[in-house]
Amino acid sequence: MSAADDLSDGTGLIAPLILCEGSRHRPELTNLVLELAQSSAGLRRSLPESLLSSLATFVGRMNCYSRNLIEGHDIHPVDSERALGGEYSKDEKKRDLQLEAMAYISVQQWIDEGGPRGRAIAADFVREIHNRLCEALTDELLWVEDLATQERIRVIPGGLRTRDVAVGDHGVIAAPAGPRFLERFGEAYGRLGRTETILAAARPITACWGFTRSSMATTASRD
Repeated sequence: MSAADDLSDGTGLIAPLILCEGSRHRPELTNLVLELAQSSAGLRRSLPESLLSSLATFVGRMNCYSRNLIEGHDIHPVDSERALGGEYSKDEKKRDLQLEAMAYISVQQWIDEGGPRGRAIAADFVREIHNRLCEALTDELLWVEDLATQERIRVIPGGLRTRDVAVGDHGVIAAPAGPRFLERFGEAYGRLGRTETILAAARPITACWGFTRSSMATTASRD
């Protein structure tokens, strides 16, 4: 990972894929959006509040498991539950994974309880998510290694990366372009209405900015 220059990467890479107004598919898809919204509201009304809360907690735990597994962090839901109950593994690496899972669950709960306050796609909120997540991790989890130079680099909570990286065989935007892409992200997705939000397809942006631990650790062996 080296010092980076802004190569003027086009922010169109982060724009949502939206159906044009004249698309012949729009009427049918709009009807499906309405049906989805009605079914969702009906399901919510049909369940008692206590079950809704339990279901939301369960889904959150499974999201945590899936998210960590995708990033190569295999932490079983049972181990996450044990950590939430104050029971930690004696194995240091496994304990770190438990702490990471707890951090994820905690931040997700904060978001679900209204943390965004209308700014879910704002740049400062995205950075706040990263900051909260990192603050809950051990110091060891905040360090990554450049396999080419063996240099250890500390991830800065809430900070944008300052080096160019690669995710496996995939290149990402230049580090100085991060602020431009964040601004574009807010503009592109912030102006969508409720129906368009569901219809729009988000382009893959994983590791574009380098917020998460996985995207900072782009030269690690698991990638």
